[in-house]
Amino acid sequence: MIRHIISILIENESGALSRVAGLFSARGYNIESLTVAPTEDASLSRMTLVTRGSEEIIEQITKQLNKLIDVVKLIDLAESNHIERELLLIKVKTSPEMREEIRSLSDIFRGKIIDVTPTTYIIEMTGPSEKLDAFVAAIDPDSIIETVRSGPTGISRGEKGLHL
Repeated sequence: MIRHIISILIENESGALSRVAGLFSARGYNIESLTVAPTEDASLSRMTLVTRGSEEIIEQITKQLNKLIDVVKLIDLAESNHIERELLLIKVKTSPEMREEIRSLSDIFRGKIIDVTPTTYIIEMTGPSEKLDAFVAAIDPDSIIETVRSGPTGISRGEKGLHL
């Protein structure tokens, strides 16, 4: 089961997200992550959807998505060279003895401490999912208060792109 990042240009109308999610739930497919944001064209949004499946399942998903009236265009980023990133926000407990160690670890992974209290740090980090997984694994699980992850998003490399 290969992970696929499907990038979709969708009409910026109410109910569009619901119709895409409904397509997945009606067929028993899982959405690992989903992000939606406006594009440079106010009438369109870009949806980035991450799912797993065989080539046949992904082909079926893309065909069904293309049939939705709200979907203007879509591409499966796994089919071409692309760059993907994910955002992680993690809140960790800190003690005076551990603050420097956590700061060093954050620097090694190119994270940024964006909030400091006497007992916590909030660290922001972007990168491939594997990098974020490694950072979380490097921190003592008892120190982690909360994690928030965006899920992967991506863009095609070179001249190829998702546009009208």
